[in-house]
Amino acid sequence: MNRSTSLILLAVGASLSLLNGCSSTSTLPQATTRPSLTTDVNDYQYLIGPGDTLTIFVWRNPEISGQFIVRPDGKVTTSLVEDIDVAGRTPTMLAREIEEKLSVFINNPRVTVSVNGFSGPLSEQVRVIGEATNPSAVNYTEHMTLLDLMIAVGGLTEFADGNNAKLVRVVNGEQTTFEINIDDLIREGEITENVDMLPGDIVIIPEAWY
Repeated sequence: MNRSTSLILLAVGASLSLLNGCSSTSTLPQATTRPSLTTDVNDYQYLIGPGDTLTIFVWRNPEISGQFIVRPDGKVTTSLVEDIDVAGRTPTMLAREIEEKLSVFINNPRVTVSVNGFSGPLSEQVRVIGEATNPSAVNYTEHMTLLDLMIAVGGLTEFADGNNAKLVRVVNGEQTTFEINIDDLIREGEITENVDMLPGDIVIIPEAWY
């Protein structure tokens, strides 16, 4: 057994232990045109995270504009302002904060922030562990479904027990476990088994016992 396989198995074991302390239910809403557990289609906004590349444009001040990589501590350093906390902000929110900081040096600054190379905060990522072809953390995108997620991780391995998979989600501040039938979805084409994903979801796919 190689090191990466061992790490994956350890992660699965830790997650399964976590499930023992969670409430569980087998009822999970099917995929819709909006995230199932939100009340407004416009609720979701992308949040900046470590690893993102930001383009910060200061109008009429090209010398202090440029591209900046968000450090692992969630900060960036610009030409005039050091160690700006950017993680967890929307681009618009960050632009207003930078304008406030630059107003000490520039009269009435106008700032635009755009994001390239999306990573997002860890709390927003959707994680797949266990018997996926490529277990990984996937950046959440608006209206993401279970089918989208499985395509992103390359589907199931030949040893997967997809119909005994679990989805761990925080609902009203409590971790809740849902049963999901990934085999039926991607191998049998049962689109009724497709469900919405939300930021922070964890999908655990066990190995089949033959």
